[in-house]
Amino acid sequence: MKIEPGSLTSLTGALRSRVELTYKQDIQLAAKAFGRESRSAWFPDAGPIVNGDDATALAHDGGFLLFAAEGMRGEFVEADPWFAGFCSVMTNVNDIAATGGRPWAVVDVLFLGSGDNERVLDGMAAASAAFGVPVVGGHTTRVAQASMLAVAVVGRAKRLISSRAAKPGQVVLAAVGLDGTFRGSGGNFNATTAAPPQRLRSQLAVLPELAENGLVTAGKDISMAGLCGTLLMLLETSGCGAHLDLARVPAPKGVDPLRWLTAFPSFGFLLAVDPRDLAQVRARFEAAGIACEAVGEITPPGLLEIFYEEHHATYWDLKSHPLTGFGG
Repeated sequence: MKIEPGSLTSLTGALRSRVELTYKQDIQLAAKAFGRESRSAWFPDAGPIVNGDDATALAHDGGFLLFAAEGMRGEFVEADPWFAGFCSVMTNVNDIAATGGRPWAVVDVLFLGSGDNERVLDGMAAASAAFGVPVVGGHTTRVAQASMLAVAVVGRAKRLISSRAAKPGQVVLAAVGLDGTFRGSGGNFNATTAAPPQRLRSQLAVLPELAENGLVTAGKDISMAGLCGTLLMLLETSGCGAHLDLARVPAPKGVDPLRWLTAFPSFGFLLAVDPRDLAQVRARFEAAGIACEAVGEITPPGLLEIFYEEHHATYWDLKSHPLTGFGG
């Protein structure tokens, strides 16, 4: 990715000021209310349930039952109902893959407002067919106000990828699907809706396969917090810092750096990998048609520092400013 000479400081400031990071700071409300760990009174022998990952992992039958949910912002549903419906399923299956699992089924909660927002259901159905994950129930009703949509997913994993497992000395890998275009003027990079279903499924399957082979234990999917914000969440829950080299970030040719670094890339994951496993992990993604590059390294706790050529800037100091509140 190309950045104009001398612009790293201003770019870093623009990244920090994005409203999407404010949304992630709202998670502190949940962290304070529910804490980092809990335990079911009904299944006390199942062990503690840990908050802060992309999907919650519940020990079950020698493996893990995964559970996650995503809400679509009302303005997104109003502006692009079909794609909002598609994304509501896609973001959930990404969360399952980011935790080392395979998606099983989804349910939705849809309060449908006026206009042509019924197209949100068509988008959900398209994503369900593309990813091979059925929509099996939920709640649907009409309302007088704006539409609201949330979707939850269950999946299964044999071995986990966790955002709590990154360690200093590991390499930060970015695995991103670049075969797509931005949808509209916002930050949604669409690399999925025109792709063959089998290709989408085989790409998602790379994550659990890497987990099961012991090649990846730490990671997170790139959300609307963007690449830097997602890495920050990974660092916070792992209790680490990192150096990020923007020159090595996989990106579409000629893309605006600010837009790309704050984009939701459809298929995008950040992984912390032991150096000895780097070549195997990269090769597996590249064989599936995914760009995969080493973009930095995990460091001792505190700072996420951004580098470009001979310049560097501090993106965030987690010791002074927690993000989600689910720190290690």
